[in-house]
Amino acid sequence: MMFTIEEINAKAKLLPNVTLGYMIYDTCATTTHSQRATFTIVHAKYNNGFPAVPAIVGDYGSTQSMALERALFPYKTLLVSYFASCACLSNRQQFPTFFRTIPNDAHQVKALAQFVHKFNWTWIGVIGGDDDYGQYGIKYLADEVKSWGGCVAFTEIIPKVISKENLQSIVTKVKMSSAKVIVMFAIEADAYPVLQEAAFQNLTGKQWIASEAWVTSTLIATDNSMPFLEGTVGFAILRAEISGLKEFLLNIHPGNHTENMFVKEFWETMFECSLETNTYITADSSLARYNRTCTGLEDLQKHRNIYTDTSHLRVSYNIYKAVHAVAHALQLLYSCVDGHGPFIHKNCANKTNLQPWQVQHYMKDVHFTSKSGDEVQFDENGDPVAAYDILNWQRDGNNFIQFIQVGHFNASLILHENLMIHEEKIIWNEDSKKVPKSVCSYACKPGKRKAMYDGKPICCYDCVACSDGSISNETDALICIQCAQDYWHNEQKNRCIQKQIDFLSFDDPLGISLTSIAVCGALLTILVALLFTTHRSTPIVRANNCELSFLLLFSLIMCFLCSLSFIGPPNLWTCLLKHTVFSVSFVLCVSCILAKTIVVIIAFKATLPDKNIMKWFGPKQQRCIVFFCTLIQIVICVLWITVSPPLPVETRSLSRSKIILECNLGSVFLFWGVMSYLGFLSCLCFLLAFFARNLPNSFNEAKYITFSMITFFVVWIAFIPSYISSPGKYASAIEIFAILSSSFGLLLCIFAPKCYIILGKPQSNTKKYLIAKSTVRP
Repeated sequence: MMFTIEEINAKAKLLPNVTLGYMIYDTCATTTHSQRATFTIVHAKYNNGFPAVPAIVGDYGSTQSMALERALFPYKTLLVSYFASCACLSNRQQFPTFFRTIPNDAHQVKALAQFVHKFNWTWIGVIGGDDDYGQYGIKYLADEVKSWGGCVAFTEIIPKVISKENLQSIVTKVKMSSAKVIVMFAIEADAYPVLQEAAFQNLTGKQWIASEAWVTSTLIATDNSMPFLEGTVGFAILRAEISGLKEFLLNIHPGNHTENMFVKEFWETMFECSLETNTYITADSSLARYNRTCTGLEDLQKHRNIYTDTSHLRVSYNIYKAVHAVAHALQLLYSCVDGHGPFIHKNCANKTNLQPWQVQHYMKDVHFTSKSGDEVQFDENGDPVAAYDILNWQRDGNNFIQFIQVGHFNASLILHENLMIHEEKIIWNEDSKKVPKSVCSYACKPGKRKAMYDGKPICCYDCVACSDGSISNETDALICIQCAQDYWHNEQKNRCIQKQIDFLSFDDPLGISLTSIAVCGALLTILVALLFTTHRSTPIVRANNCELSFLLLFSLIMCFLCSLSFIGPPNLWTCLLKHTVFSVSFVLCVSCILAKTIVVIIAFKATLPDKNIMKWFGPKQQRCIVFFCTLIQIVICVLWITVSPPLPVETRSLSRSKIILECNLGSVFLFWGVMSYLGFLSCLCFLLAFFARNLPNSFNEAKYITFSMITFFVVWIAFIPSYISSPGKYASAIEIFAILSSSFGLLLCIFAPKCYIILGKPQSNTKKYLIAKSTVRP
């Protein structure tokens, strides 16, 4: 302050012919001393009686500044603080004469919250001092963090009168918390004992975020007992190098300030010696603090320390701007021309009898550029434009902490552009380049939603998978979105996709397999028919009713091929034909077997004496049996199609993720009528074949018909529960499998023995062999 006033007095352009004076009081960072000094200043008068001090620069703390402002309210004396940053001081109704050159903490809080948000720290701990600076700071910070969805894990207050128990409690809370990021909003004097206790308890693994009040603390940064503070990040007020200040400081000398006791203390502390008695300042040798004496002629330039380092001035720069701001307000006041003034009747201030409120009036219009290029002006609340440097504590090659600038914040810029961070320059806690994580619960990925805990902050939750048919397509979704009726979720449950159309397709591996088997069965039946055609004159073909055999083979071909109508997307024609063709084909097949069975029985009865039954059961009668049995099934099918036909439908009830294309049964009664009639003929055929299985005939096929009917029954009895319990295309596949299995059973049981004789034992397929076998029959 002394340097700045001397610099202003030496300038010809600023306040020419006006000399500024000053009174300096040490408030000792207490409200009592601040108020005592204030009343001393405002009651000081010049010899002519007007107030000696139109403006006060101070105080250091927010709480002290609030006490000063309230004490100055009746006097309307201008108060310009260089370090009181509490947002509460911007209240013009309570503090109308308060100005400052340090940014309002509301901006620092926004910057801190934005910084925390930038790195997705949703779970942080907050520690604040028990003063207006700390109390307001942590309150506003908690509100800002909550506004974007973050949470404060804990809040601890550092008492002004602190005990060992208080420190242990605070540090234990920090240590036990799952929050990895700790924001400390406190002045250096409050932060230091907490950090000392943290070092004593060996606290590690926490990322410290410092407010501007202690982020540039040399006291804390040079304490080697706190290695865990490496990587600390914080917001600091802007720095500048004030030209000429270093030379001014180096000119301090006990001989030049013989009445200043602070110079004596400074000199002895700097050189760790006691000044010689009566050298420059009267001193009692019995009170000497050091064993070594000094003369006062020591060279300050050879003693490098923070006192002579003027390259990183921050608080001092704010003082420099505060004094200049008052000087520019006085310059505006002295530049006023009567008749054009701002007061009553356009008068100017009485320059020989200045009133403090007049200086305050001009303070609102101050606008100048400092030596460092910063624009100094005040808004309607007496606050400057908020700007901060973002500093990172990093160790250099000599193991000393350096304050490295890694970013910048400018409140005058728009959101998302006001915060600039060079992430690649930051060294985080424990000398890491990896950004620490501080969350209560990790983010829920798309496909899941948050499930909150009762009584816990919103940042603590479980991630629950979306229910079937719903999705979440964003991180940390609160609810899942229900898919539309014909849509379903994908495997990740992050997107709705059209429901799968489910039917047995020719492209499906199962469809391909069943199609191949059906075609092979039909081809095999055709080969048997060709074999019988080739050997139609042989006894084995003729003896087993050649006409019925070919009709049976034809019906089996139809049975094999009708299974193909169950494959592919259902439509009107396939729904009408597949069950009717299947039922008619099988009835034709069973009718042929029934007629063959009757032929076997009648043929045996015809060989008995006085029996001439075969003339009543010739080929014509056999055809009639097959025709009438099949005709009954055709009539039932026609009635079914006419009254209530099976139609293609889309079924959604069996599977929520699929649309099943199938054919409904139409009339269930007629469907079971068709199946019952087929079952009745099969049972009749089985009973006749069973009783005729042991008839003595060289080519008696009754026992083979019995086996084929047993196979038929087993397949279709197993089919019913499997068909009912199988959804979608698998129901069609099981029905096809039953058709193919029963068809192969009939083909192999009835025709395989004959083919074996025709191809493998041709000597048995002769009339001579047949007669010889009949001769030896018992």
